[in-house]
Amino acid sequence: MDHSTFKPDYLYQQVITVVKEMVEQELLLPGDKLPSLRAMASRLRVSIPTVQQAYQQLEMTGLVVAREKSGYFLQSGQDTATPRRSKLPAKPVMVNKQQLIEQVYEGIHLPDVAPLGLANPVAAASPQQALAKSMRQAMRQAQARMLDYGAIDGLAMLKAQIVQYYLALGLTVNSDDLIITNGAQEAIAIALQCVTQPGDIVAIESPCYFGIVELVENLGLKAIEIPVCPDDGLWLDDLSAALSRHPIKACLFSTSINNPLGSQMPESRMQQLLTLLRAHDVVLIEDDVYGDLYFGEQRIRPAQCFATPGEVLTCSSFSKTVAPGYRVGWMLAGPYSARAKRFKRALSCSAPMMNQWALADFMASGEFQRHLRQLRKRLCDNKQKMRLAVQKYFPEHVRVSDPKGGCVLWLDLGGAYDGGLFFQLALRAGISVAPGAIFSAYERYRSCVRISYGLPWNAEMEGYVRTLGALVQQAKKQPQPQ
Repeated sequence: MDHSTFKPDYLYQQVITVVKEMVEQELLLPGDKLPSLRAMASRLRVSIPTVQQAYQQLEMTGLVVAREKSGYFLQSGQDTATPRRSKLPAKPVMVNKQQLIEQVYEGIHLPDVAPLGLANPVAAASPQQALAKSMRQAMRQAQARMLDYGAIDGLAMLKAQIVQYYLALGLTVNSDDLIITNGAQEAIAIALQCVTQPGDIVAIESPCYFGIVELVENLGLKAIEIPVCPDDGLWLDDLSAALSRHPIKACLFSTSINNPLGSQMPESRMQQLLTLLRAHDVVLIEDDVYGDLYFGEQRIRPAQCFATPGEVLTCSSFSKTVAPGYRVGWMLAGPYSARAKRFKRALSCSAPMMNQWALADFMASGEFQRHLRQLRKRLCDNKQKMRLAVQKYFPEHVRVSDPKGGCVLWLDLGGAYDGGLFFQLALRAGISVAPGAIFSAYERYRSCVRISYGLPWNAEMEGYVRTLGALVQQAKKQPQPQ
């Protein structure tokens, strides 16, 4: 083709044609990087914005994927094809998702239903025996004190172990600034109340864990969603645009492993994030509950490691790593400690003494780190097996995430399919999934679902995936009457 004969009105369509020809001729293979905007513009004698328009159009069709700071890449096959990038919304909204979330909770907690809708990674490799040993040791040591109310900010023994845990990550924590909470959800609720008032705007991820969506709604806050890259976490250019346009009071992000995409923010981008927030005087509340469930060579350190006092409130828990039923979490409150303790006292007074004592022994014995190594390996193996099963049993058009950690896959069934209907069909088949609509404060992700690989993998689990794959076509949206 003589590319010098392009007509101006059709320049960007012709760029698209050239890319598709390169694919057909196998000059571009799945996963290959497309020519840079500048190189393609020079080659075809068109402007850089024209090439960018074409590449963005190809991204919308799913043929290519954009990676921040890296360029555009030809989408791979289904085994690596990741969900599409969402768009930055024009304005914040008051959240109204509680009723839908309640309906989903009722469904996923039904008896005799396979719990693929729950993100419970501990079920994949439970530390039950070691934890029971620590509980017996705690009961011998504590005796009657086990039944007492504990200190508002938590058991000193457990706080000392968490301080040591952070020292190993290179972070020095003042014990007085560490507050034990009833799970990470309470820690996040306290953190939000420390830095916002009802009606304020909070930036959250898109897609975002639905517990955060519901919490923002219950606190009377407005949400603005920042799109998340499936690989590297937040799109910082979108966050920068949102900070420039709206009076955002706080950002609430999973700086380590995102739920539900499973993306992981590199430490270099984390530092860029903090620089950006510092320029706008906005506090970061980091949800670090999945930080220890990484699949790479080493843990990504919390953003708190790169911050100055007061810039970051870190929230985490043992719910995703040891025992969700213990309901023990914590927050690093820094200069907000006194205010956070007042909120903690008003909300729940203290966390359970027995559970805190057992967890302190569990950490001190070395069992915590041994368990984490085993759990990470099991979850990584489960991820690979479930992705292969999705590739085998789901239709080819379904796009699936490739998480860098955590315990869930994010599936995009395609625009012609209804994730809510798929949720209902799956329940009737005895399997719970989480419909995508609850992972956004806006009307988004209605063609998506989240499924968990945080269970022991066996033939029964593969059978669940096979059943789900067979239900996709039944979840196709019905055409609207003319």
